[in-house]
Amino acid sequence: MRRKRLTFRSWHRGTREADILLGRFADRHLPGFDAGQLDRYESLLELSDPDLYNWMSAREPVPPEHDNDVMRLLIAFNFKTTIS
Repeated sequence: MRRKRLTFRSWHRGTREADILLGRFADRHLPGFDAGQLDRYESLLELSDPDLYNWMSAREPVPPEHDNDVMRLLIAFNFKTTIS
């Protein structure tokens, strides 16, 4: 149920760009996340779309409090998706 809720939130962010970036990531990675990773991802979903986009696109550095395995996976996923 939690994964389903997080996937829904990922696909319904408010901006189409964020919906695509986070929704595709959620579809691919949430099924394999453990409880701690789900917690960290849920925390990222509380943040603003512009902040997340700037971090994912390397326009701004990721603040230390959000620099974790899930954020690095999100950045790598979107970088790979963008150049594919």
